[in-house]
Amino acid sequence: MPTPDFFAESPESVGIDPAKLEALFERAAREVEDGNIGSCQIAIARDGKLAALRSYGSVTHEGRPAPATNETLYVVFSCTKAILSAAGWLLLQEGKLGLDERVAEIVPEFGTNGKDRVTVEQLFLHTAGFPNAPYPPSEWSSREKRLARFSRWRLEFEPGSRFWYHPTSGMWVIAELVERRSGMDYRDFVRARIAEPLGLPDLRVGLPREHHGRLADIEHRRAASTPEERRAAGWPEVIPETEVTEDAVQGFNRDFVREAGVPGGGACTSAGDLALFYQALLSGEALDGSALWTPETLALARTVRTGDLTDPLFGVPVQRGLGIVVAGDDKRIWRGFGRTGSEHMFGHDGAGGQIAWGDPVSGISFAFCTNGFDRHELRQARRGVALSSRAAACLLD
Repeated sequence: MPTPDFFAESPESVGIDPAKLEALFERAAREVEDGNIGSCQIAIARDGKLAALRSYGSVTHEGRPAPATNETLYVVFSCTKAILSAAGWLLLQEGKLGLDERVAEIVPEFGTNGKDRVTVEQLFLHTAGFPNAPYPPSEWSSREKRLARFSRWRLEFEPGSRFWYHPTSGMWVIAELVERRSGMDYRDFVRARIAEPLGLPDLRVGLPREHHGRLADIEHRRAASTPEERRAAGWPEVIPETEVTEDAVQGFNRDFVREAGVPGGGACTSAGDLALFYQALLSGEALDGSALWTPETLALARTVRTGDLTDPLFGVPVQRGLGIVVAGDDKRIWRGFGRTGSEHMFGHDGAGGQIAWGDPVSGISFAFCTNGFDRHELRQARRGVALSSRAAACLLD
């Protein structure tokens, strides 16, 4: 849990309305009470401090039942992408990495089967052309096997020609870029260059085994939505399967998967540390007040670079910055945001309904973590919209 110094004296002292905050927490608690999820942890922050952090429900830790507390850690899945991307931003800021560089010039093993055309920027934007590249968990702990996979991967479309979400493949390459240009293991880089300067001890990509006793085991609940329900909601009747299957997600209950630190989905943290991480992405400041990311770097990262490229599932512009999503127009709910924040909100959600974002206009950051995968996709999406909408509206009048 964040240190007491990170907690505001009161929600009002950081401009958060207590009544609106309670409405937000009540909405989260209802999902646990209704049995849609077993537990959740929710945090809202402003002015560099937590206005509140709450936990609901019960979990198991390595199979042992326990109540969810503010000490509980969660796998945040694709919320991890913002963390690894922010590591890349530091290298961009220091001139050690360039968006126009060809990846193969940095990682020669990658430059096979036409992938020599892929740029660093395309990795961040999910336009690199290899969204379904195979890389089994049994190989995640071996850098040698990682590079061998890079060599075997093939393009599925011309780099830069379209957007197709890369669940893990692109971020594995970004992790390798971080290692090549920093000289550090990417997990150590996140700890030394981001988590420690921000005073966030529970922000990790990959969880050492001694902390597994605090991590909530993943569980799946409820039945999936029907084709008729999806059609009525404006969703495709059939949702294409990706590598993020139920079996793959359940794999995060295994020690070696937790420890591996999947750069696109293996961060283990708390809602409090995740909300405070986004406070740092709003201000750019380290714990000592020094600039960690400069205003210029943050502006670069939050610039939408995907033009009119659209999401193949929902047909809306994807609004992608460097490894993050920007809320944008009235289609923002299809990008994982609520209805009430500014068009400049940015963040990244995660499988199972994880939420993390910051709003530069209000100064609010928000995080919602759960170990409960609700198979009903529509209910999960509506939950996220409802929670984000309430969180973004918590500013004191």
